[in-house]
Amino acid sequence: MIKIFIPRDMLAIALGADEVAEAIAVEAAAKKISVQIIRNSSRGMAWLEPLVEVETPKGRVGYGGVKVTDVKRLFAAKFYEGEKHELGQGLVEEIPFLKNQERLTFARAGITDPVSLTDYIAHGGFEGLKKALALSGVEIVKEVQESGLRGRGGAGFPTGLKWKTLNEVKADQKYICCNADEGDSGTFADRMIMEGDPFLLIEGMVIAGLAGGATKGYIYCRSEYPYAISTLKEAIAIATNANWLGQNIQGTEHSFDLEVRRGAGAYICGEETAMLESLEGKRGMVRAKPPIPALVGLFGKPTIINNVLSFCAVPFILAKGAKAYADYGMGRSRGTMPFQLGGNLERGGIVEKAFGVTLRELVEGFGGGPYMGKPLRAVQLGGPLGAYVGADQLDLKMDYETLAANGAMLGHGGIVVFDSTVDMAQQARFAMEFCAIESCGKCTPCRIGSTRGVEVIDKIVAGENRDANLLLLEDLCQTMTDGSLCAMGGLTPMPVMSAVRHFPEDFDKPTRLAAE
Repeated sequence: MIKIFIPRDMLAIALGADEVAEAIAVEAAAKKISVQIIRNSSRGMAWLEPLVEVETPKGRVGYGGVKVTDVKRLFAAKFYEGEKHELGQGLVEEIPFLKNQERLTFARAGITDPVSLTDYIAHGGFEGLKKALALSGVEIVKEVQESGLRGRGGAGFPTGLKWKTLNEVKADQKYICCNADEGDSGTFADRMIMEGDPFLLIEGMVIAGLAGGATKGYIYCRSEYPYAISTLKEAIAIATNANWLGQNIQGTEHSFDLEVRRGAGAYICGEETAMLESLEGKRGMVRAKPPIPALVGLFGKPTIINNVLSFCAVPFILAKGAKAYADYGMGRSRGTMPFQLGGNLERGGIVEKAFGVTLRELVEGFGGGPYMGKPLRAVQLGGPLGAYVGADQLDLKMDYETLAANGAMLGHGGIVVFDSTVDMAQQARFAMEFCAIESCGKCTPCRIGSTRGVEVIDKIVAGENRDANLLLLEDLCQTMTDGSLCAMGGLTPMPVMSAVRHFPEDFDKPTRLAAE
């Protein structure tokens, strides 16, 4: 029987993957060709979706951007035997975009059926958990610490240190919470993992529970991800029935239960303490720290909060050892990062590389540069609260320290490219407006500062007392940075001031009018 793989993730479905799968099944039946259609996860090559793959003796052969209207011609060309076609991509594993990556977290992306436990285990799944079940919590924490893993949600805080804190605190109940409220523009790695390899997240969270002595976990997923939520729930039920979750996991004394909770569409709930408030059924508002969640978290109990990618890095570390993970990367940035390429690019998608890869390698090498060949003007790193860098900064190395030294941040790994048509003054205004809309309103610098920021930028763009208002904007941004309770207000000045610093001409009305 011929195996045909068609992705079931949100992007592929939005581009017609379900209809393509049905059309292939109908055409195969009409031609009396025996096929098995497997709904795999996406490979992360967004420009090729839906990517249809056919298993051949040489490996999987891919056909990219398939539409329903292409199906009959594909059959006529005998694509089911891996024959050539104008949509053909050759052997999928040999596509340079994939071949030149170091996939640890996304190792199974596009290969397995996301909710097949058999597939997951056959491709190394639960090897890390098996080893963790034979270790003490202290030993698990030590392994994570020695790997150098840092939080992939943006802050870059050492994961092992968080886990060590939870391990050492005494409590009758502890929690593990996964922050899957992936709200940053240009980011989609969390969604792809949850939709494409949900057992990996489950495994990572169970290991975290073993490390810290927690028996209950929650995945807080944004409401805009219905496929991720349904896939996670299905995977949790399967894992529970197979005793990888629940009581006495795999016959041991360890237990861990896991639930998915749907967010309500508030960006601020991506901040860990606002997320806890929402999980408790309250309005999502930031809590003052201290105390930190590892000591007083969900329902007042010690709680570990990590991002999806952080938890998903852990199974490899336990399975292969801390050194195997730490061998990737540079300096204090160890391991790999699933960078997400978006914006005006020829080839958008997931690129998992070891820290130290340059922005140029990602944007030009993997991404192919701006779509339609227009000159690149700016790149925003780390989501809507991240800095803009110019075309002259593409040789920056993508690691925590290098970016921080250059006034930027890695964030969640989002990279959004803008061509020469972008108005950077309007991008700066958008940052302030976004903050004004999404602020929880608890602290004055964020709530009022962002509103005043929009007004000041409007005056600058209009040419009204430009120099004085630029000084006022800088002073306002400093106040927001120093006085805000959380990163919502504290980081909003980063895109604003980076736009002013690198693209001053866009804030000068006479220069703008002359250019027009």
